[in-house]
Amino acid sequence: MAVMLGFEALQGVLAMRDAIDLLEKTLFHEAAGRTLVSPKFNTDFENGSMRVLVAADQEAGYLVTKAYHTIQGVGVRYVVSLYRLKDGELLAALDGQLITDLRTGAASGVIARKVPVSGPVSVGVIGSGNQARTQLEALASVYRVASAAVYSPTAAHREAYAREMSAKLGIPVTAVASAEAAARGRTVVVTASNSRSSEPVLRGEWLDRCRLLCAVGNTRPQFAEADARCFRDASLVVVDSLHAFEEAGDLRQAVASGAIAEGKRTTLAQIVTGAIAVPQTGLVAFKSVGTALQDLALAARYYELIGSRPGLPVAPDLARLRQPLRAGGAARS
Repeated sequence: MAVMLGFEALQGVLAMRDAIDLLEKTLFHEAAGRTLVSPKFNTDFENGSMRVLVAADQEAGYLVTKAYHTIQGVGVRYVVSLYRLKDGELLAALDGQLITDLRTGAASGVIARKVPVSGPVSVGVIGSGNQARTQLEALASVYRVASAAVYSPTAAHREAYAREMSAKLGIPVTAVASAEAAARGRTVVVTASNSRSSEPVLRGEWLDRCRLLCAVGNTRPQFAEADARCFRDASLVVVDSLHAFEEAGDLRQAVASGAIAEGKRTTLAQIVTGAIAVPQTGLVAFKSVGTALQDLALAARYYELIGSRPGLPVAPDLARLRQPLRAGGAARS
């Protein structure tokens, strides 16, 4: 019997530090070869697009699918479906908006824990949406953030971000008039824009004091956030999935230009387990495209924490078993 966990049911259940811990644990499963993650399946149509992600964690015992679609002039909807791996039973259908925002921030929190920074930290944020918010929240949960600056093209949006995040985190957050002003002189720089352009919003020459770059916004091959120099100047380029080198336009541009040598490419799982050491100085560039494994880690925990609460809507016959299969058999599509 599947339980329905909507947006309001999920709010306030997991803190950012909880999410970072969950992703770290799951990355150990990945490093041990106990997980399976698919590339994203993309379908574009006249007024929008749809993407589907799949992952399984054999150690945790869960399978997840995530589907989200963008409709022009309307917006984005996300649904995460959580299954028990041993018998395929659908356990929960969850609204995926909060999960997506939280796990994207948490992934940057994971890498931040592994990139040492001495003294107070100044953060520059390019973008002012939900994921830009969870990025700063995650970084503030790891580092001693003394100040932050934010830029996005719409003044009202960046000013609202500055007010809200200052109040939430208790640090001064300033709205600035350009991406360059947000990036220059910052210890950590985040790109979480929704730019739909192949022209990057961040230039490597602006990362004059940057220790950690978290590029988490555009994740389609035709779009880019950070230019090739951002990755060329980095001593290490970390991705949350090797699929990122095919899925992210800025990585594709950087690889094509020769900016990312094979020897400085690695994954977040290798960093977390210590298989690859993080340099004590210099720029570390982290590109996150998001994975269903990250969604699985949070969805499973939400289900374990609140899935048995009384009064939640249920769907007894959703994804009912069609027929038992013989060993090696397969259902028809």
